[in-house]
Amino acid sequence: MNPYTEFERFTQRIYQKLVNNNVLKPTKVQHNVKLKGKSGCEHQIDVYWEYEIAGNMHRVAIECKNYDSHVPIGRVRDFFGVLQDLNYVRGIMVSSKGYQEGAKKFADYYGISLKMLRPPGRDETIGSIIITNHLDLCNCLYRIDEEWACQNHFDIQGYRDRIAILHSTKYDFWHKAEYLPIETIDRIIRDSKGKSVSSLEELENQFLDNPKNSSSIVFSFEDGWLYSRYFGHVKIREVKFEYESKVQEKTFSLAADDFVEAILDDAINGKSDYIGKY
Repeated sequence: MNPYTEFERFTQRIYQKLVNNNVLKPTKVQHNVKLKGKSGCEHQIDVYWEYEIAGNMHRVAIECKNYDSHVPIGRVRDFFGVLQDLNYVRGIMVSSKGYQEGAKKFADYYGISLKMLRPPGRDETIGSIIITNHLDLCNCLYRIDEEWACQNHFDIQGYRDRIAILHSTKYDFWHKAEYLPIETIDRIIRDSKGKSVSSLEELENQFLDNPKNSSSIVFSFEDGWLYSRYFGHVKIREVKFEYESKVQEKTFSLAADDFVEAILDDAINGKSDYIGKY
C-alpha cells in the first residue's frame, strides 16, 4: 500500500475510535471524500465525518501529511484555503513528524488543530503500577553455645560479620545479634548421643498455638545439637521463633505497545491522547 494512503487509513481508524467514544449517535469516519466548495470547486478530503449534537450538525475534515520532515506553513495555508471554501467545516491536520514554528502560529491563529499521530515506541511506557505485599514471616534463629564454639574454633563473631555483610541494610543489628540463622539438614534437634529431642516443626507449632506470645518465643536446651548444612554438628543453647512483618513494593512499568494502538499529540498545547487497542 502507498505509504501516504496507509497513513490516511491509520488516521481514519484512530479517529473512528475517538468518535465512537465521544459521539452518541453512530457516525462513520470516511476516507478519501470529495466535497464541493462555495466556489463550485471540488476538494479531496483525506478523512471526513459528520455528527449531530443537540440538533447541530458538525463537520470535520482531516488533512494527512506523512512527511519525513516537519510540515511547513505553506501546507497549512493550502488547507486553510480549502476550509474557507467549504461550508462550516472544522479542520484538523495530522502529521507523522511534526510542524514548523510558522505552521503552528498560523494554525493557532486561524483555529486549525494540528496533531501528530504515531504508534507507540518499542520501549515507551504509559505509566507504572505499584503492587504492595504485606508478608508475615516466622523466623527461626539459634543461640550457639559459646563454650563449645571456643573449644571447636567456631568463630561466632566472624559468622555474625558475614551475615551482617550479606544483609547490609541491617548491618549493625546482625553485627551484635545474639541469635543467628543456621541452615539445617533435617530440622531435628538432637542430644549429644544423637537421640532426637524435638523438631523445629514441633517448636514452631507451640509458638503459633501460644496466644501469650505475640511476637517471639525462646526454647532452651541443655544438650541440644543441630546438623547444619555448612558447619556439621553445632551445639546450641536456645532456639528463638519470632514474627517479622515486611512490606514489599514492586513497580511494574506498563509497556505502551501492550495497551495502546496510537498516540495523538497536539502540536499546539502538547496534550497527548492514548488510543487503546481494545
